[in-house]
Amino acid sequence: MISIAISSQKGGVGKTTLSINLAHSFARAGVKTLLVDADPQGSVGLSLTRQSRLLTGFYDYLADPGIPMERLIVPTRLETFSLVASGQASDYEASGGTMGAHLARVRAFLRSAATSGFELCLIDTAAGLFGVTGDVITSSDAILIPQQAEPLGIRSVPKLLEGLNRLRVMNPRLSVLGVCLTMVQNDLAESREAAVALRQLLPAEMVLQTQIPRDGLFVRASARGLPIGVLEDGAGAQVVFDSLRMEIEAKLEPNGGQLTARG
Repeated sequence: MISIAISSQKGGVGKTTLSINLAHSFARAGVKTLLVDADPQGSVGLSLTRQSRLLTGFYDYLADPGIPMERLIVPTRLETFSLVASGQASDYEASGGTMGAHLARVRAFLRSAATSGFELCLIDTAAGLFGVTGDVITSSDAILIPQQAEPLGIRSVPKLLEGLNRLRVMNPRLSVLGVCLTMVQNDLAESREAAVALRQLLPAEMVLQTQIPRDGLFVRASARGLPIGVLEDGAGAQVVFDSLRMEIEAKLEPNGGQLTARG
């Protein structure tokens, strides 16, 4: 199983939208995918199932690793796509937010997910590189960094990458897939300029070519509890996430990662 943490320096960058729709794209391609909501706010669960606060989830497992994985996994209508909600003990992070405190349990969770037959685990984390998020990153094979295309956010990217370099001391195998520009508004000069500035700031291989636009369809999909590709008029937006998926697959292959569709 390949595990990918989806993390950002700050909230409000479209991280959960990216996590849900990227996971759905992999699942549509035949990859048995588990999407884990490791954000105590429970954004993934609230977006996809209104009963998420009642579900046993990731933070419940951190509090009690004796909980079997089958109690955590929530199937969806798509056979290859399953979820793990943040759980009822999502305030557990606040009581034990020291980085490293949950490292062994996060790693045990990922081993259990792999044993359950998943080929890919995408983990939507809380913003920042500390606490449980730091433990998730230091347990994962790779990290994807969503970044809103706006000037102030772009300036924070070097600081984020410095923090990741420190985490890679603890996890030398961590592959940084790159920064994915989100909420891009091509009709707004400041958004276009921020996107250009980021590409000038970082090496070319550090910024993914696929950009996620700001689109009202995302709001509508979330309101209905669906990935965007399931909407009647969501095919055009789905292409964006399929493109992102293929970029990520290409980046994983040189590092020994293999994600193969089930025939």
